Amino acid sequence: MHNKAYMSEFRLRKIDIKNVIEGTKTEIKEKNLYINIEEIKAAILEDKHISSVEIHIARPGERKRIIPVKDVLAPIAKLQGDGAVFPGCIGTPAGAISGSGTTAMLEGVGVVTCGKLVNFQEGLIDMAGPGAEYSVFSRLCNIVLVIEPITGIDKHEHERVVREAGVKAATMIGKASIGAPYYEEIKYPNETIPEIYKKYPTLPKVVYVRQVLAQGLLHDNYIYGLNVREASFPFWLKPTELFDGALVSGNCAAPCHKHTTYHHLKDPIVEDLLAEHGKRLAFLGIIAQPVRTSFSEKERNSYQVLKLALAVGAEGAIIAEDGGGNPESDLMLTTRLLERAGIHTVIVTDEYAGSDGASPGLADVTPEANAVVTNGNGNEIVVLPPMDEIIGHIEAVETITGGHSGSLQPDGSICIEIAGIMGSTNELGMENLSTKAV
Repeated sequence: MHNKAYMSEFRLRKIDIKNVIEGTKTEIKEKNLYINIEEIKAAILEDKHISSVEIHIARPGERKRIIPVKDVLAPIAKLQGDGAVFPGCIGTPAGAISGSGTTAMLEGVGVVTCGKLVNFQEGLIDMAGPGAEYSVFSRLCNIVLVIEPITGIDKHEHERVVREAGVKAATMIGKASIGAPYYEEIKYPNETIPEIYKKYPTLPKVVYVRQVLAQGLLHDNYIYGLNVREASFPFWLKPTELFDGALVSGNCAAPCHKHTTYHHLKDPIVEDLLAEHGKRLAFLGIIAQPVRTSFSEKERNSYQVLKLALAVGAEGAIIAEDGGGNPESDLMLTTRLLERAGIHTVIVTDEYAGSDGASPGLADVTPEANAVVTNGNGNEIVVLPPMDEIIGHIEAVETITGGHSGSLQPDGSICIEIAGIMGSTNELGMENLSTKAV
């Protein structure tokens, strides 16, 4: 027998926010989110590794440039049921299984962490102009935390304090959803594998293989507060666990294809598979595949993915890449193994094909990868006009991925590869770019 509480129906309530305004209390009134900035700052400054924090609001269409961006989160709150949002982070319990009960998510709002560079693989968000067309984050009302660490802090500790500050702010702001009106409540079943086979015997059985960077050197993600690097082996996730923030970004992959925490919370592949579950397919669940550095680790984990997929009887698989270059070895090896085992596989990736698009777009290929969705070329060059306000540190544009010495022009415009724009070629398909052969 299984514990019905952990496998009970999950409900996601979506609360529509049209504007964010500074107020004396963090609350929602008539689709406006009011935030008490001083209260949020005080909570963030409880971490003594942070010397200062500024909070700015950047709305769609405002001529503001945010740089360098580390992470983006959606504010969420657990309304009913066991577990907590962002389990295992900032003191929240990790001893329950997320993804059941009722969770509220503020739509149209992003919590953005910014400040002095942790690592060169950080990006920018333009709230207006041509750069805004490349990123869903430009269409959010962003609450930007400009966080500066104490002197002498090392990179790993710097990454930690920024990550935890973002989670803390998203949790505090998410509590405004309690009692607020919602425009949609989506109900998702949490079925066991036997229940799925009994209910949908004739539908094709599909698993989602989700790469999760776990490489060290600031290329890591966190599951229930644990660095996935420590997990080592592939592990199973209910799709609904992601909606509760079970997976948090701590990685500094290139901005264009970095999976932020926002991407984890709102994974469009999960949403689409759940929408088709019981109709065109039977969605069995998620195999999270840690992406390691050595080939022996990649080979081991790819075979473990195959083992899990065969054990649950998968007939089809979707694999989404996390990062680029090195993870493409895992991507192709896993595809090869699944296809040779008779599991039809589609991979989702992006490309680095040179500024003219004429170079090989992927670091590795295999003949079995014959169904590929690609989300654009990170080497595409754009010139972004000057903005009226810079939130953060504009000089970082000459250091971050996609930028170069001379990127910042005398008039304030910047010449940059779209690799430097947050989420522009997101490998979950959240954006609109693709690549075609010519």
